Amino acid sequence: MDTPAHTGQHKAVRPADLLAQIPLFQGLADEDRETLAQRLTEKNARAGEVVFSQGDAGSSMYLVRSGAVQVFLPGRDAPPVVLKDVRTGEYFGELALFDAKPRSASVRALVDTVLLELTREELAEHLGRSPRAAMTILSEMAERLRETNAMLSQRAAKDVVREFEENLTWSQRLADRVAELNGSWTFILVLIGLTALWCIGNLPPVASRIGLYTRAADGSVTGFDPYPYILYNLVLAVLVSLQGPLIVMSQNRESAKDRAKADTDFRVNLKNEIGIEKMLAEVGAMRAEVNKRMEVLERSARADRVRAEVPAKTPGGPFGAG
Repeated sequence: MDTPAHTGQHKAVRPADLLAQIPLFQGLADEDRETLAQRLTEKNARAGEVVFSQGDAGSSMYLVRSGAVQVFLPGRDAPPVVLKDVRTGEYFGELALFDAKPRSASVRALVDTVLLELTREELAEHLGRSPRAAMTILSEMAERLRETNAMLSQRAAKDVVREFEENLTWSQRLADRVAELNGSWTFILVLIGLTALWCIGNLPPVASRIGLYTRAADGSVTGFDPYPYILYNLVLAVLVSLQGPLIVMSQNRESAKDRAKADTDFRVNLKNEIGIEKMLAEVGAMRAEVNKRMEVLERSARADRVRAEVPAKTPGGPFGAG
């Protein structure tokens, strides 16, 4: 018996509306979705209950009508690896509708959950009665295959840092240059040299010689910015105030570069994984073909040995001679 909370969610979410949220069934006509929704079977799962385990034979998909489930990879000597949390309105296990392969992951209920199950037999029966729905689903699957082929045909590995830097504006390049300069010995030496020149330039003999001087009330000559160098302190304060935002801007771009590189690494690893799985499947098929051919050769060799060991029969039988 459903709890009151589940009953309220049942009224809020119609099975046909849940099917409309699944990309595989979005292109179906409303009447097809309504008919297919009537074939869904409700299944209750208590909190902590396993819906199915990795390696189980799969023949149905599930829609979460209320509650939440967790998709995970069980570990023998390690904690399980959580892949995804599936909540109300979402679905899982859709690949089992089209193949008979074992489940690739385990699923357990996080809370008391109500699921709607669609079996392969129910889907096949509906598609057999509605060719239009069958063509719609086939078109959606073909579109997914095209997207997958396009992804595999593209080169995943690329110099993402160079592409990122080629699209920078002049202000962003200036900020990166300032941040790079601030973290170098060049900046330290330039700052020390500028300070020394400023101090020397404000010495009265030097200031009067270069023409950058002022006269005090008593007629003595002083530099244009005498000690304690108030103007120079102002210049340094403005410089420091500008350096901070520029350095932060550059650091933010470095974080964006790191995220872009991580995304590229993920795509490369994903493509490599798909390629390895495809290669393993081809090796497995080749091994099966080789074993099949070896069995044929062994049977042929065994038949040749038998024919060589058994003497040939004399035509006419035992009374044929003489």
